[in-house]
Formats: sequence, C-alpha cells, structure tokens
Amino acid sequence: MSIIIKPIVTEKVSSGEESGRYGFVVDEKANKIEIKKAIESKYGVSVAAVNTIRYAGKAKRNKKTWAYDGRTASYKKAIITVKPGEIIDIYSNI
Repeated sequence: MSIIIKPIVTEKVSSGEESGRYGFVVDEKANKIEIKKAIESKYGVSVAAVNTIRYAGKAKRNKKTWAYDGRTASYKKAIITVKPGEIIDIYSNI
C-alpha cells in the first residue's frame, strides 16, 4: 500500500514552499504518523508537523438536462512542514 499518492502542485501550495510547507494527496486510511514516516523515508527530510484535511466528493450535473451524472472523487490531503533549512525536491521526478 502506497501512502503518498502524489504531490500537489498548485499556486497556493507552492507559495508555502518558502516557509517549508508542502502538500501531498495521501491514502485516506493513513494517519499522521504513517504519513510522517513515509515522507521522511522517501524524501530524506525531517518532518516537523503533519496536518491532514479530508475532502468529500461533490455531485456533478449534466449541463443540458441538469440530471446528476455522478460524483468527483473524495481524497485526503496532507500539509507537511519540514524543519528549517530542509527542502523537498518535488520536481525532480518530472
């Protein structure tokens, strides 16, 4: 089971990189301790804090008939704060 699914690369999350904060989409069943260990082993940094947020999927409608077509996927996001002086190179895999 992979705990880290993908990094979040948006303007809002990228603005926090100067302060040592990074965003990741993680497995919904993972807790903060498992997320911390996975980040430390994969990127080789010391994690100072882990904050998690759960996003529920939202209903989507068809534009012509306004009937409900389905839902977007729900996911869990983790905001990782690393210790001062350390960085995570997210763009190295691109």
